[in-house]
Amino acid sequence: MVLVLSRTYFPEGTNGKLACNGQFICCTIELPWRENRKRVSCIPEGYYLLRKRYSQKFQWHIEVVAVKKRSSILFHPANNALMELNGCIAPVTQLSGAGLGLQSRQAFAKVKNVVYEALKQSAIVSLIVQS
Repeated sequence: MVLVLSRTYFPEGTNGKLACNGQFICCTIELPWRENRKRVSCIPEGYYLLRKRYSQKFQWHIEVVAVKKRSSILFHPANNALMELNGCIAPVTQLSGAGLGLQSRQAFAKVKNVVYEALKQSAIVSLIVQS
């Protein structure tokens, strides 16, 4: 299964649309592009694998695997990229500005259900990030 994240870049944040097989899943917010610097930049465009991950902070969530020069890049809920993200991707139900969104927990649950169902069926789940 391949998820495609199509981005639009702004100085204050990065907005995206996440789809699977051409079907829209949700919008996303991320930090602005700042040359892939840790904790202040979104990740580079490219091809990545996704996997399940657990942490006490986010419980069960999704990890973006093998991001060059980065670690612990996750899909998790957040509504304000600059205040709540350190390089991760936050699904949101609706965009409300550059790097801003609404109802992230609801959108994250939708993404998690899609990804976890595919993983449960032993599918390889990948992410293509593009502009």
